Amino acid sequence: MGAEYVLEMKGITKRYGENTVLSDVNVRIRPGEIHALLGENGAGKSTLMNVLFGMPVIHNTGGFDGEIYLDGEKVTISSPHDAMLKGIGMVHQEFMLLPGFTIAENIKLNREITRPSALSRIFGRNLERLDMPAMAADARKALDSVGMGIDEYTLVKGLPVGYMQFVEIAREIDKTGIKLLVFDEPTAVLTESEAKQLVSVMKKISERGIAIIFITHRLDEVMAASDSITILRDGQVVSALKTRDTSIVELAELMIGRKNESMISVERRTLDPNAKVALSIEHLAVDMPGEEVLDVSLDVHEGEILGIGGLAGQGKVGIPNGVMGLYPASGSVSLFGEQLELNNARKALQKGLAMVSEDRRGVGLLLDESIEDNIVFNAMQINGDFLTTIAGMHFKNGRQIREHAQRMIKELDIRCTSPLQHTGTLSGGNQQKVCVARALTMKPKLIFVSEPTRGIDIGAKKLVLETLVRLNREMGMTVVMVSSELLELRSICDRIAIVAEGKLVDILPPDSPDADFGLAMSGIKPEKGADGHA
Repeated sequence: MGAEYVLEMKGITKRYGENTVLSDVNVRIRPGEIHALLGENGAGKSTLMNVLFGMPVIHNTGGFDGEIYLDGEKVTISSPHDAMLKGIGMVHQEFMLLPGFTIAENIKLNREITRPSALSRIFGRNLERLDMPAMAADARKALDSVGMGIDEYTLVKGLPVGYMQFVEIAREIDKTGIKLLVFDEPTAVLTESEAKQLVSVMKKISERGIAIIFITHRLDEVMAASDSITILRDGQVVSALKTRDTSIVELAELMIGRKNESMISVERRTLDPNAKVALSIEHLAVDMPGEEVLDVSLDVHEGEILGIGGLAGQGKVGIPNGVMGLYPASGSVSLFGEQLELNNARKALQKGLAMVSEDRRGVGLLLDESIEDNIVFNAMQINGDFLTTIAGMHFKNGRQIREHAQRMIKELDIRCTSPLQHTGTLSGGNQQKVCVARALTMKPKLIFVSEPTRGIDIGAKKLVLETLVRLNREMGMTVVMVSSELLELRSICDRIAIVAEGKLVDILPPDSPDADFGLAMSGIKPEKGADGHA
């Protein structure tokens, strides 16, 4: 008689320095079971899978505490290859296919079937020839099992993304000895009909006794496909339950579960419903890799802090990048009633928009330059500020730059030795404040702040959020804050727009029920019923 569980992960704890990212996590999966693993960005799902696959990022940072059992036997998984040998496979969100090879060659990659040749009989197996008919036969069988009628000799290059996803699945199914498959956001690139087909394929795979870990943000698919569910929040298991015993609304609430928490204390206010529209976005589409925006229409009112939230890769970060002209965009954007020319970053800055980028080290800062030069850089380049003209030539006004930098350092509490300190030597939180100072130096009418607390400690996060509130309350600055941290958005924003799959799903007050936020982040409007239908 076989073991009751194909996989048991017991007491899994992982720390990076003093930061605990997984704490006493337990997961148990039976053979042939589809087990959904849910949680917000940063909940610990990826780290848990890194532990399961023996990824170098785990072993090179002190390993982990806890135990892993496969078919009832305690195992040590030293690498992804070792995981594969032990019968664990993964269908990746980013395709791991070679475009210049055929489907059959991709399915059999690193497991090619060969046959002897005259040379191999003399010089060894390295000179054996590929047995393409045998490889094609195996590929055909795997493709049929996922419902793909496409010819196995077709090149991967040029295939629709949905086809590539099913080729990935076929490759994993073709491996011998597979006990457990991990599907990491497999429907993210699929059409609705393809997603339904994938759910059907997953069920067929599970009927063969292969267990599946299903990682997704689409709660309706969880209800349709899974047998059981584990929900992670802040690195801990908050619930483990049978799918038949729950609902989409309950799952959404369990994933969020922070309604009464707040990063900082901010007095709530009622905004003037007749306030002027500061920024009007209509049918915005942005071609930003990994953060594509398909169709977003949104009004931002003067004097508010509007939050834009959603899961990673759903398009929220693409909105400010498209409006600011950093990635190709189409649609219509107006600032205080004046039409904005898209795809022109200089014009966006000149018209009164400013942005604190999510990539502060790559886009936001000149790390080898001084704090003061970073603060005034855009204002000098775009507006011609902080310059003195002598005999028709422009020179930096050092005294004016120094005075302005010192004022910003004081106002934003930038911890540094002097305005001449290189920005790259500052802490992450203080680097972020330099980015804010640079944006404010442009004297903007509206400021975008994208992922303002990414990569900084909790103390610095609070200081950055307090700075944004002060800018808004005391200086009257209209702020649009994009963040993956829903807790932060709910702490300081007046309204929160939730984006999923490149589209605006809903705009919610910060004190809305946790379930409403969870549903919206899954792409479902809260007024829909527990079955996900209107």
